[in-house]
Amino acid sequence: MKPENNHGIKRIFRATGFSMQGLKQAWQFEAAFRQELMLAAVMLPIALLVDVPTVERLLLIMTLFIVLIVELLNSAIEAVVDRIGDEIHPLSGQAKDIASAAVFMSLALCGVTWAVILFTHYF
Repeated sequence: MKPENNHGIKRIFRATGFSMQGLKQAWQFEAAFRQELMLAAVMLPIALLVDVPTVERLLLIMTLFIVLIVELLNSAIEAVVDRIGDEIHPLSGQAKDIASAAVFMSLALCGVTWAVILFTHYF
């Protein structure tokens, strides 16, 4: 149910609370999110320490966040599909497979970006 007085600063606080709940649930129930978050926790300090131009440092950091964002969306799609029903349906499988492909593409983007930037500067 939508609250009647949902505007201004109150809405921002409520939305932030919902976002924190979503992150908590992703951490609790999604192993892939935990793994990718741990990887980002290791790679973020590396991105901050390597001697690269600011724009390239931002690319390194942004690709880490893109992976996490896409994983959250993938998890949300999977939860909605699973909520609809237990029966096997081609469209349910298609939705899950496409969301999984989006995660794969974000990981590939991250890997290629890191490889190109680090290779260019260190090899």
